[in-house]
Amino acid sequence: MISRDTLLKQLRDAVGRDHVLTDGQSTRRFRKGHRTGEGNVLAVVRPGTLLEQWRVLEAAVAADRIVIMQAANTGLTGGSTPDGKDYDREIVLINTLRITGVQLINDGEQVVCLPGATLDRLEQDLAPLGREPHSVIGSSCIGASVLGGVCNNSGGSLVRRGPAYTELALYAQVTEDGSLELVNHLGIDLGNSPEEILTRLQRGDYSPYQVSNEAGGKASDQRYGEHVRDVDADTPARFNADPSRLFEASGSAGKLCLFAVRLDTFPKEPSTVFYVGTNAADDLTEVRRHLLNHLPSLPIAGEYIHRTAFDIGEKYGKDTFLLIDRFGTARVPGAFAMKSRVDGFFERFGLRGISDRIIQLAMNLLPSHLPPRMREYRERFEHHLMIRVANDSLEETRRFLSEYFAAGSGGAFFECDADEGRKAFLHRFAIAGAAIRYREAHRSSVEDILALDIALRRNDRDWVETLPAEMEEQIIHKLYYGHFFCHVFHQDYIVKKGTDPIAMEHAMWKLLDERRAEYPAEHNVGHLYVAKPALAGFYRELDPTNAFNPGIGHTSKKKHWEECCGGH
Repeated sequence: MISRDTLLKQLRDAVGRDHVLTDGQSTRRFRKGHRTGEGNVLAVVRPGTLLEQWRVLEAAVAADRIVIMQAANTGLTGGSTPDGKDYDREIVLINTLRITGVQLINDGEQVVCLPGATLDRLEQDLAPLGREPHSVIGSSCIGASVLGGVCNNSGGSLVRRGPAYTELALYAQVTEDGSLELVNHLGIDLGNSPEEILTRLQRGDYSPYQVSNEAGGKASDQRYGEHVRDVDADTPARFNADPSRLFEASGSAGKLCLFAVRLDTFPKEPSTVFYVGTNAADDLTEVRRHLLNHLPSLPIAGEYIHRTAFDIGEKYGKDTFLLIDRFGTARVPGAFAMKSRVDGFFERFGLRGISDRIIQLAMNLLPSHLPPRMREYRERFEHHLMIRVANDSLEETRRFLSEYFAAGSGGAFFECDADEGRKAFLHRFAIAGAAIRYREAHRSSVEDILALDIALRRNDRDWVETLPAEMEEQIIHKLYYGHFFCHVFHQDYIVKKGTDPIAMEHAMWKLLDERRAEYPAEHNVGHLYVAKPALAGFYRELDPTNAFNPGIGHTSKKKHWEECCGGH
């Protein structure tokens, strides 16, 4: 085996000494997950070009080291970081955020995204064309990368578009005999050798005539709109282990090394937001079923918040909300990086969560940042639903809501102005990180967070969870929020000190199995969930030597999948 020093020299020769990080302080923010997961690495390598990424990959594979690919490190299940210390080989973590690039093709109806392209950057590049990406910022992974979304079949909030999906990608794969191959399925003629393909793609050195639109590969999930309308179907609309949405890069969860993906874009439509409040869950069920079935066009988004999630998000997600509201999403990754450096410094002295506690003390001094009508609805109602519809459905949505709530259900709605609509959705997406802040601010009473990401059946009317009394006693707060029209819910449980979160998670899985729910729905298995047989089999097919991201989905961390522990 190639020695550690020899490999480090090769990596430094490939990308420059400044972009090979080895000490614990500088690697911390890369090897520690956003919400969960942490482990050791031989090095974090930050290539600046596609060709550099290939050179790093060549060196790591030839040296028989594990490779973990990472972009923004915003995942919620620890899927792009090491997890624990029981790997049988050293880890080279390749962070791709320096390799930015979005290339518009087919008059902007499609894009080619390089490894460091973020959703925020893609959204900005498409805005002058009046178009949008598959997901717009407002996902729970604010600052997320485009390729990360594809690797995880991320669903997002937009009802019509389904999971991130493409059959058009450029990727490297380690074959059964241990050799490294570059596979060009982008549908773009870029030459033959890896050096030529990667250099030309980096420069955008190809003409429209070299872009094939006849190969038949899809660049989005074109079935989803019809799929989600079927509200009487006895299966979920989308979930990570759905075999019909696993294809090469799509759903690969780091078992390939991606260099680029090709994706469809979508026209941006004028829209209006309605805010619904009720104390009867059945009201929201009827609203969902009617709007999915009867509007001229599908709703654009429908986001649910329970009152407890509203409260925790308002108090402990305030800094995220204000940061994005004042400065935009582009500042978020830098803020996270600075926070990680501060926390890393204090952790050397045994002090954990210093930045969270300081930030929270400052936030507690500020007044509420939410619009008055939202605050009023919080006082009146337990269940909140934000609905964004295209303006061709505006009148029918307004008429239906007016008639439905005039009939005396006890619920109500209001039509948001532009500022209210924007802030309502931003509040919903700030909730996802609020549980983390609560945990750090209340370490003396909180054991941990149990975060579930579930897909209920499309015909499931009984969507409000009821837990056994013995479980309730172990929980401080339950945060329910999610993509209501898709019936995808995020359920975060803040558990009391002394509770075994792993045991509770397994008990939760049993309850979900009884409800015939699928999980995870859109954040992928990471190191939290067990990959079901179809998904584990897909990983083994992509990566027969287990060179990339071993251990994902509780599969084997060993070379050639030895001692594999798959199943569920």
